Amino acid sequence: MIGLQTVEFEEKMKNLKIILIALMGIVLLSSSSMAQEWGNLKFKFTYGGEYQAPAKIAVTRDAAICGKFGLVDESLVVNPENKGISNVIVFYRDRTPAKIHPSYNDTLEAPVIVDNIKCRFEPRVASVWTKRKIDFKNSDPVGHNVKVDTFFNPVINPILPSGAKISQSYSMEERLPTKISCSIHPWMTGWIVVRNDPYIGVSDKDGNLEIKNLPAGEFEFQIWQEKAGYIQQVTQDGKTIEWARGRVKIKIEDGKTTDFGTIIIDADQFK
Repeated sequence: MIGLQTVEFEEKMKNLKIILIALMGIVLLSSSSMAQEWGNLKFKFTYGGEYQAPAKIAVTRDAAICGKFGLVDESLVVNPENKGISNVIVFYRDRTPAKIHPSYNDTLEAPVIVDNIKCRFEPRVASVWTKRKIDFKNSDPVGHNVKVDTFFNPVINPILPSGAKISQSYSMEERLPTKISCSIHPWMTGWIVVRNDPYIGVSDKDGNLEIKNLPAGEFEFQIWQEKAGYIQQVTQDGKTIEWARGRVKIKIEDGKTTDFGTIIIDADQFK
């Protein structure tokens, strides 16, 4: 009888040990996930020099519709009140694949949208994580086409009648922003930034840009603007700084916002 009880006790202890090992594994995995650190990154881009008003667009097609919108060249958009530069792009360009913050999973179901509005692309620059779809729409009363000149993904060039929409997926990231154009209306230009991670920022009308929930650590980022291309020379805190091919190493600190401050891009960079 005592022998039987001993065997039962040993069996129970063995099972308990297995359960404890499993629980420890769960705790370790959870701790590893919790240990990942995250931070934010901010920039402000401003124009260095006297800015001239953008040139008016010569509307050569569908003038009855497109001609009434007062279209101007948007390859360089500067806020006359504070010289903030719109549509400067900053994206993660490190050799180490980025760890993705769980908050970005909330965006997976919603497509990125690029619309044809008032005979222009809106937004002019759109960021596309390869895990998300992008919808190209036409809210104008006239037809457009959307030619997307990707390099690593198949080029598309669909006709979009008024009210139409197409959905597109990209499986490969593009090394640089990809141009969008409309052959029917040759002044129309836009850009999409297709990357394998969601860490892409586009400056707003005041030149401000923020990328949230980056993994903590030192990583390389690339800065680009459609008229200048790579942003290679800037002024920061009164000093001239060179960024080869627009690339810069930035340290992201856990629980903090790394504010890169005001970056002045001289007018010569846009010629």
